[in-house]
Amino acid sequence: MSRKNSGQPSNPLTLSGAAAGWKNSAAMRWFLLLLFVFLFYFSLAPRLVPETYNITLNGKADKDIKAPRQELDEKATLQAQEEAAEKVSDIYSIVPLRNEVLVNELFARIEELNSDDQITEADRVEIFRRVIPERVDQYVTNFVMTNRGSEAYSTDLLTEMQRVVNAQKYSIPEETFYKIPRMTTEQLQEMRAVGRDVVRKLTSEPLTQAETARTKVAELVNASSLSQKTEREIVQELARLAIMPNKFFDKKATENAKVEAKQNTPSVQIKQGDVVVKAGQVITESLYEKLDSLGLLQQRKNYMPQLGVLLFSVLFTLALYGYGELTSAATAQKRTNAHWVMMLLIFALNIVLMHLVALTYSEEWPFVGFVAPVAMGSMLVTLLIDMHLGLVSSFLFTLLASIILNVTQEHVFDFRYGFVAAVVSFTAVLAIHRASQRSSILKAGIMVSLFGSVAVLALMLVNPEPSRMQLIQSVIFTLSSGLLTAVLVIGLMPFFELTFGILSALKLVELSNPNHPLLRKLLTETPGTYHHSLMVGNLSEAAAESVGANGLLCRVGSFYHDVGKTKRPLYFIENQNASGNPHDKLDPKVSASIIIAHAKDGAEMLKAHKLPKPIRDIAEQHHGSTFLKYFYYKAVKQAQEQGAEVDFTEDDYRYSGPKAQSKEAAIVGIADCVEAAVRSLNHPKVEQIEAMIAKIIKDRLDDQQFNECDLTMKELDKIAETLKEAVIGMFHSRIEYPDDKELKKMKEAKENQA
Repeated sequence: MSRKNSGQPSNPLTLSGAAAGWKNSAAMRWFLLLLFVFLFYFSLAPRLVPETYNITLNGKADKDIKAPRQELDEKATLQAQEEAAEKVSDIYSIVPLRNEVLVNELFARIEELNSDDQITEADRVEIFRRVIPERVDQYVTNFVMTNRGSEAYSTDLLTEMQRVVNAQKYSIPEETFYKIPRMTTEQLQEMRAVGRDVVRKLTSEPLTQAETARTKVAELVNASSLSQKTEREIVQELARLAIMPNKFFDKKATENAKVEAKQNTPSVQIKQGDVVVKAGQVITESLYEKLDSLGLLQQRKNYMPQLGVLLFSVLFTLALYGYGELTSAATAQKRTNAHWVMMLLIFALNIVLMHLVALTYSEEWPFVGFVAPVAMGSMLVTLLIDMHLGLVSSFLFTLLASIILNVTQEHVFDFRYGFVAAVVSFTAVLAIHRASQRSSILKAGIMVSLFGSVAVLALMLVNPEPSRMQLIQSVIFTLSSGLLTAVLVIGLMPFFELTFGILSALKLVELSNPNHPLLRKLLTETPGTYHHSLMVGNLSEAAAESVGANGLLCRVGSFYHDVGKTKRPLYFIENQNASGNPHDKLDPKVSASIIIAHAKDGAEMLKAHKLPKPIRDIAEQHHGSTFLKYFYYKAVKQAQEQGAEVDFTEDDYRYSGPKAQSKEAAIVGIADCVEAAVRSLNHPKVEQIEAMIAKIIKDRLDDQQFNECDLTMKELDKIAETLKEAVIGMFHSRIEYPDDKELKKMKEAKENQA
């Protein structure tokens, strides 16, 4: 099933109901990506754009000028690479054609024609004149076609092979075609063996020129067991025809070797920190050019460093956006512009905090950068959006931390801060991605502190002469970083949840509290519906998790999906008592309207209590536009009994929809039907349950109820299997397994025998 553009958001994470407007605007998306580029640029520029100097040609330097970064001497490196490539010789590859097989084919064809008494000798001559060369050409063509596209031989090599073979093709003398028809089967068999051996021997060595081997044919044939001159002549000619070159110029291999030679050529580098110009040194033309290439001249206005930072920024943005969109398709969660605005704020906050920490650097506190709460961003992204974006954000925060916290600027990236940032960020994601309580944030902060401290301890201990004081400082800073991260995340979570309407796992757990007013209302006024909702929650959660959907959302959504029944509780069978069914006294259309209304009523009640939109969507969409068959056929029967014309259609007895827009809404709808159906059975059997679940899913599938969500057939099969197992586990005391009767009979038989 494919997702239909229904104008409703399919992402179950957001509270906002607007699918149109700025949240899905392409122009706004591009604007946000541009803001990401600006954010990364202005974050990295202070560290990566080097200082420039006012220097003139033939003037003297006022102070030592060092290379701000490692610079590749492109001219010298390119020259070295070209020299290395020129030294690479042409490469020839062996393509074994197995020419002895061709000899077999030629002699087999000759034997076939010579043994046919219906063909005259003159006709055989004409056939051999045409067939033998064609068979050789066909053999080569078949070899090329068979091996084209294989890993063994490239297309260029096969093309070169075919060209060379055709260029060195051998032409059999005309008189040979008149001799071949006179050979008997016995002679041909002996000739075949000799020809095959000769060709195999001569083509076992690499051949670039077939003529070299062809000159040796006569000697080998004459030394064979063939006694007749005609036999030897025919074998010689056919062997020369079958011998072909097997070593050919391999253009691709040669080019790869040249490329490899270039790649293996050491580059010429100007190392970072090298003194390019000493104080008082005259600026010669070569020095001037070197300073220019390093971007150290003010007057030349070299914008290459700025361009480099811009490219960094673009790459970071593309990585973040590309991975986000990729995982959006994989997890069926559409990224709206609201998500990217939130991501922008999280990155901005994290970067600002890193810069603030970097400002506190001093010689007394050289490793104060470890106190930066780098993991805060990763933790917020994981909690508010998902683990996938949390992971890619951790990667980017690692790079950003290794640049921003690199105050000494000995290198572009400071490995120490990058390594610790990677450890704490990925630890934060893994520790928090299944959080179900606010206290989990504090626990994750403690995990960040512990693993970060271990990382810092490892870095310090590998130092040849570790300073005890620096080691203690670094560990304390890292421990503080984890606790600071937890405090900031706990403080910022409500802001993001309220501002962006985020339905996080923590929020879902809060909504599942039985003391919520709507759940209390459901329990007190419709206890049957309340129990039904709990059962549906268990079933839908198991089914959702089996296909990678949001199981927690399904469970909580199930708790509220039938809250609309509290408006007219006695019109729903699970709440009816011994007083009877009120629908027996109502017009079917009125009954249908009451049943249909509970979905809309529930959505309105949830909206009035300000519950998140994904919860409201489940309540509104779990029945989709399904058909109330019972009341429809009841109405048809009444019309027929009264002799009245049927003035209604099936559409009058359908839920108003919309159809399920997400996996979660569809799964809750299936689980809702399954639970109600199983409850209606007195002593359900496994076969009955399996058939019933399959029928429910098939009916909805045939009714096109899944057309607007992205459930696949494979996922529906998985949901059916999971629901069957869950139902059996929930109703095990009532289910009679297939083997129960047989076990009873066996037990009775044993008792009778005793």
